Amino acid sequence: MDAENPLPRFLDGHLRELRRRVLVVFVSVVGCTALAYYFSRPIAAYLIQPIFAASLEVEGLIYTNLTEAFVGYLKVAVLVGVAASFPVGCYELWMFVAPGLRGREKKVALTVSFWATLLFLAGMVFAYFVALPEILTFLLKSAGPQLEAKPRFDSYLTFTVRTAIAFGLAFEIPFLMVAAGRTGLVERRYFVEKRWLSYGAILILAFLLAAGDLLGAVLLALPLIVLYEVGVLLMILFYRRPPR
Repeated sequence: MDAENPLPRFLDGHLRELRRRVLVVFVSVVGCTALAYYFSRPIAAYLIQPIFAASLEVEGLIYTNLTEAFVGYLKVAVLVGVAASFPVGCYELWMFVAPGLRGREKKVALTVSFWATLLFLAGMVFAYFVALPEILTFLLKSAGPQLEAKPRFDSYLTFTVRTAIAFGLAFEIPFLMVAAGRTGLVERRYFVEKRWLSYGAILILAFLLAAGDLLGAVLLALPLIVLYEVGVLLMILFYRRPPR
């Protein structure tokens, strides 16, 4: 009689573990969203400051639908909840992968997850204090004197939080490079050989994020290029010794 195939039992255990990890992340997002909605008014007031600093002509935001203010606060709460749950997502991903790793690799994964969270937060801070002022100034000046800027409350808040999250993810370049190298998907020499091609892609991405402002695109591309070189350096450090 053939031995019982252990593969279905193995896959079933992993699926249960995956569902449990996803549930933890979902509960974290819901909890952070509820907390963010409780503080949605001061959060919104803080997010509105960059547009006032970008143009003295903007005296306030408007809303044209009775439900727009409530929906705007809710969108901000959801996006802030997702951003705040990023460390939990990294940790749960590491815990899901950790049982299949060795002791030293577990420490590396935990370290990379920690730095991934810091890079994400650094990207959001950079977006708020550096990128948003440049982008908003360019967008408001491009309208011309014949137009009066009256930004809508919901649209502006969504744009601001999405931009911050986008820059947070863009700052994950070193994390993604190290992860690709550790999993064997891409070799370190590929990032070195394709450096100038990557620089061009970063400039195009920065140009799009800066809404066509050349000076703003250059200012935004510089930290991304530095982060790319940091990723190459980290890969060199991780691959100093040949694998056994």
